Amino acid sequence: MQKIILLVFLVLILGKTANSTEKFNLQTPLVLAHRGASGYLPEHTLAAVALAHGLGADFIEQDVVLSRDNQPVVLHDLSLDATTNVSDVFPGRNRSNGSFYAIDFTLAELKKLHVYERRNRSGTAAKYPRRFPRQTTLFKVISLQEEIELIQGMNKSTGRNVGLFVELKAPEWHHREGRDLSAVVLKTLNQFGYKTAADQVYVQSFSANELKRLRSEFQTELKLVQLIGENRWELSETDFDQLRTVEGLVEVAAYADGIGPWIKQIVSSNSFFGNPELTSLVSDAHQLGMKVFPYTIRADALPGFSSSFNELLQIMFNQAQVDGVFTDFPDKVRAFLKLQNNAVGA
Repeated sequence: MQKIILLVFLVLILGKTANSTEKFNLQTPLVLAHRGASGYLPEHTLAAVALAHGLGADFIEQDVVLSRDNQPVVLHDLSLDATTNVSDVFPGRNRSNGSFYAIDFTLAELKKLHVYERRNRSGTAAKYPRRFPRQTTLFKVISLQEEIELIQGMNKSTGRNVGLFVELKAPEWHHREGRDLSAVVLKTLNQFGYKTAADQVYVQSFSANELKRLRSEFQTELKLVQLIGENRWELSETDFDQLRTVEGLVEVAAYADGIGPWIKQIVSSNSFFGNPELTSLVSDAHQLGMKVFPYTIRADALPGFSSSFNELLQIMFNQAQVDGVFTDFPDKVRAFLKLQNNAVGA
């Protein structure tokens, strides 16, 4: 009860943030295609984007980094090692740590690479062995502009309105490289008509400071989502342990419209099959008017607290009552939600 009172009190003090009139107004949970339909095709390729659109995703996620010529490129990693043949095409272009970084190559050079299914950490095999075969030369690195053109084109031809979920990948690292990732991404989004909170785009980041900068320095009206990781991952200067407290979430609500936590931050580590114990993270965020979009729902990589994909979705949607999920399998989530809706309407 004290926690609820504190939440309400702080919300009233904050005035529900400057962008409160543009909060999410969702009637059904969102299906967010994680790196496209990455459960079926190599992540962040035009084919994966097109398939995600066709499989019923509401939004498609893009991780964005910069190339040497300051072009926004859709890649999950700062480096090219795990998903391309960069070492074969550009031997010797790696840095002293052995990795090949996208920021050291022009977009034209990046276009010479083939994109494959992600390797495991040792680099010896596919991370997800049952996914698309690695023996192919079908896929290429893509720019943010290309992905937006494809999504907007498919929206026109299908009559749907699939949106973008754009992640600023390691903006603090880009700053240290002398680059302003946020400025480039916002300029690109604006060029394609994404300017206000009413537009079908959300910008997300693990960096709290960068999201605050989007609000204060750039004064963007776009909806923002604070991603929440674990401090041990060393993704950002952000203190994620602090963000998950009530006081931390109040701070987030002052600049963001939602949070994107790891699924294991929603269900307690003490949980086991058939008896998940929820943390207060989702309810705390909802008390502050924020939406919650956890990551990542994978049919072929279940967390320890669920024994099946449908059980995992039941925990997320029915028990935790999240507002959408990032998933590699948008069709499977869409099918689950359709069954849920049919059951309610029966």
